[in-house]
Amino acid sequence: MKDPEAERNDVLGRLEEALRLLDGIDPGLVLPGGLSIGFALRGARDPGGVAGVRSGIHPGETPPAGGGAAAFGADAQISPIILTTMKFDPAVRSAAIVRYSAASIAILESMFLECVTFDPSRVPPGISTMDWGVASCCKDGVPDVIYTREYREAAGVIRILGEDPVVVANNILILSNRVLHSEL
Repeated sequence: MKDPEAERNDVLGRLEEALRLLDGIDPGLVLPGGLSIGFALRGARDPGGVAGVRSGIHPGETPPAGGGAAAFGADAQISPIILTTMKFDPAVRSAAIVRYSAASIAILESMFLECVTFDPSRVPPGISTMDWGVASCCKDGVPDVIYTREYREAAGVIRILGEDPVVVANNILILSNRVLHSEL
């Protein structure tokens, strides 16, 4: 069994590596609050076991991962997605949130990623939309992507899932590159 402190350092190291990859990401993919990305410890059960980035990644910041931007319990937006996903597949410990567009979903599907959506209007009262939505999309296995379109005042978002944040970051980079070139 791995030393708990060593595992924490490994999780932070992989997340920092993913952040370096995302340097220069297309601003069109980023939500107004920043791009969120996180990575959980094995068996994490609460937000304290999920490393994220305080205030998200904003294009043009130098560097986006500067000074140890990744920390445990830092991103309240990404933690519930990862923790709910891990209940269905403990190996899927990383996720990122980017801006929704139909073009982005088409690109992700062309990358042979399984994309699943849920309807926020169907969430039962008293249940977190995020928990219910992610759980409803994972009943038959965890997809690669869970998305929602705009609903009421909420912007549509894409949640890209994976076992490792570097893989998630690489999927975001491919998406960003294809979005950028599709607009030329």
